[in-house]
Amino acid sequence: MKKPNQFLTAVLLFIFIPVFSWGQSKSPQNGKDLARLQQDFVDLRFGMFIHYNIPTYTDEDWPDPDASPAIFNPKKLDCEQWAKAAKSANMTYGCLTTKHHSGFAIWDTKTTDYNVMNSPLKRDVVKEYVNAFRKNGLKVMLYYSILDTHHKLRPNLITPGHIKMIKAQLTELLTNYGEINALIIDGWDAPWSRISYDDVPFEEIYTLIKSIQPNCLVMDLNAAKYPAEALYYTDIKSYEQGAGQHISKETNQLPALSCLPLQKNWFWKTSFPTTAVKDPLKMVNENIIPFNSAYCNFILNVAPNRDGLIDDNALAALKEIGKAWKNEGATQKLPPADAPIISPNLAKNQPSDGSWSDDMNIMDFANDDNFATTWRVNPRVEKPWYEIEFRREKAFNTIVIADKSPVTIKKYKLEYRLDGVWKTIFSGENEHKIKIHRFDTVYGDKVRIQIENTGSTVEIAELGVFNERR
Repeated sequence: MKKPNQFLTAVLLFIFIPVFSWGQSKSPQNGKDLARLQQDFVDLRFGMFIHYNIPTYTDEDWPDPDASPAIFNPKKLDCEQWAKAAKSANMTYGCLTTKHHSGFAIWDTKTTDYNVMNSPLKRDVVKEYVNAFRKNGLKVMLYYSILDTHHKLRPNLITPGHIKMIKAQLTELLTNYGEINALIIDGWDAPWSRISYDDVPFEEIYTLIKSIQPNCLVMDLNAAKYPAEALYYTDIKSYEQGAGQHISKETNQLPALSCLPLQKNWFWKTSFPTTAVKDPLKMVNENIIPFNSAYCNFILNVAPNRDGLIDDNALAALKEIGKAWKNEGATQKLPPADAPIISPNLAKNQPSDGSWSDDMNIMDFANDDNFATTWRVNPRVEKPWYEIEFRREKAFNTIVIADKSPVTIKKYKLEYRLDGVWKTIFSGENEHKIKIHRFDTVYGDKVRIQIENTGSTVEIAELGVFNERR
């Protein structure tokens, strides 16, 4: 039998399949390429996290949300000391907690009275921090918590006013303090916050940040939930070791951040001056060096005390790190990566159907917004299929299939239904665990995957459908 003309086949596939992209997206107008920003961040290697806020004065990381601003009263606040301490460890940047989970703002904000200007200090700590770190040749990053218990910005209570406050606060931080290299965002789509990217719209916030500072990386501490093989709702894969989030030093292929406190807790405690800090050599040999070899930047938290100074034992440890480790600049080149997924998941909790399931692992688990559960196909099914039905016709331009490890889906077809007719988006092979399909916008009321069973039991953790802003 004569083989089909390969060129003709390719042309026909191009006609029926919308434009499909695996590549990186660009940052907004006037910004650097996102891949360049990610490389620059990884090349920084090592920085200082600075948890300093109203919890410093309560002996608790999660204080009373109505704790009085009067307790925030450092007598010797010296951000210059912090910067020099960072330099002594050969760090390249700092990141300060502008607002933690209890909602106290340590900058001169116009959005709330619950801020440092109504404390005995009456000084803008963020301003003093950025000035001191830049003066010492260090990059500047900021931490910001979405969860805010003082303003009742927590699950089931979020209002349009809360969204307005978040946008206004981030606008202040990104407008009034010069270039901010990155925002580390916390308390968003994490087990300890339970605030989803629908409750506080991620795409809106992300777009706002990039519109003000196109070169500001957005890092959400969400690695507890999302797979390690793709950037879901973050520019940098961010791991909090104390929360059980551990990067694979052997297999990681994404730009990453790992964080850990030098002391026992994130915020200063009265026991800190007389309690041993973590071993400086372990910080070097078990964190900085292996992480840097795995495309990962390491950020070590150092908590200032109630005077606004870093304790002597922490200062000594940082000097020991600086003696044991020298920052050699640029690391190895990052592998190519898909652009972050930042849009709402249209498929989440929509009606679904599929082939015969294995035991209790029915099709609803493939779009329940939980990557720990799966739709698992009954082994007797030879050609599995799975579909999601929208309650009305929707526009979309991205589909992401989260497979299990080892990969169970290699050859498949993606389709959407419009006016009762099924149309092909993709037909072919893809052996990635996270299969990201980006294409020209289409409209449809159903999405379907048809799988060529390769002998293993097919499992889908999540099938997401998105309509990205482009």
